[in-house]
Amino acid sequence: MKTLKIIPFLVFTILLIFGCETKSEQITNADDYTKYLGLKDNKSVTFAQNEIDFWQKKFDAAPNQISYLSQIAANYSTLFEYTGDIKNLYKTEELLIQSNEAYDYSRVSTVRSLARNYISQHRFKEALVLANKALAIGEGKKETQKLLFDVQMELGNYPEAVKNLNAIRDMTDFDYLIRLAKWNDHKGDLETAITFMEKARDIAEKEDNKVLKIWSYSNLGDFYGHAGRIQDSYDSFLKTVALDPNYSYALKGIAWIVFSKERNTEEANRIIDAIATTHNTPDFYLLKSQIAQFDGNKSEEIKNRNAYFSMMEKNNYGAMYNKYNALIYAEDKKMAQKAIEIAKIEVAHRPTADSYDLLAWAYLNVGDNKKALEIAQLHVAGKSFEPKIQYHLAMIYKSNNLPLKTKPIKDELLSSLYELGPNFEKKVNQL
Repeated sequence: MKTLKIIPFLVFTILLIFGCETKSEQITNADDYTKYLGLKDNKSVTFAQNEIDFWQKKFDAAPNQISYLSQIAANYSTLFEYTGDIKNLYKTEELLIQSNEAYDYSRVSTVRSLARNYISQHRFKEALVLANKALAIGEGKKETQKLLFDVQMELGNYPEAVKNLNAIRDMTDFDYLIRLAKWNDHKGDLETAITFMEKARDIAEKEDNKVLKIWSYSNLGDFYGHAGRIQDSYDSFLKTVALDPNYSYALKGIAWIVFSKERNTEEANRIIDAIATTHNTPDFYLLKSQIAQFDGNKSEEIKNRNAYFSMMEKNNYGAMYNKYNALIYAEDKKMAQKAIEIAKIEVAHRPTADSYDLLAWAYLNVGDNKKALEIAQLHVAGKSFEPKIQYHLAMIYKSNNLPLKTKPIKDELLSSLYELGPNFEKKVNQL
């Protein structure tokens, strides 16, 4: 199941997940969202650029004013969020390191900011070191415990995550409620997760906090989709872009509804192409490749996959796209061994069920069924509710002649085809 977007930086790492039915049903209306596509002006980007110029001039004039660096860093972070340009994320890191070194890592807010930057880069263990350093400083303990919950969840340290969640318990606090929603989502209790996310949304609306409303609407768009409430999902994404027309995450959510629910590949591509003109990240090429595959257009499928790898080569994304790379390589018999190597790195970085699933799936695809089963039974089964992981588990069981374990997963996956996407319909039926 989709990981809740606790960190705004993580908007690009997240796949849209929903419940499903095979028959197409019209949910969307192009008139609702076309006005948000291809906008040339982005007030958030313009404001961030102006702020960078302003604070940079102040810092150049007074280099001893280290606090200015955090102001500049925060605005580069905003640029990354809206453009997807990885250079802005690294510039944020550079400024935060400079600031932390000047303060000798004694200023807790700056330490936490660098930790969150590392989370965005999927450098989770380094983020944990910084979060613990912030906790040792002692100032702003609750904010640090929120950070610790986030990073412990990414690392799969669930008992520690829960300790930090319980330490910030406050049913009237937005930050607590969204993390409580994430925890219930992780456990597979979607109904409860939605309830808490709606409570968080109510707080955002009561306070008329635009940032929190955008955040809660976009996440509810995902959660409603999980539950098969596609109309509610669509409406929630529309509420998001009504507040922020440049919020690409919500527009991508609409594109997924158009593709996976309505099977309108031409319109889905139109939306994605419009988003990519201002927010260009490698995963858009993979989505276009997936759409081309559904259309049976092999040349477009390969073209977009190659464009993905070309963008990966031109930019240093570190470990941020390891999951995508492992999944692509695993399904290419010539490259499956490389998928094993990447999956091992992921397991070392974050030993979660998701990482072990990559490893088990890679072993299955090099023909080592027994090794795949061993890993899956130890580290995956019963530990993740994400449909793609469940599909991998079913395939591993099937390859090991365990039909009694395969069938219940197949039955469950038939109600999750919307999340998996149209290309999985035939695969699931063949389980």
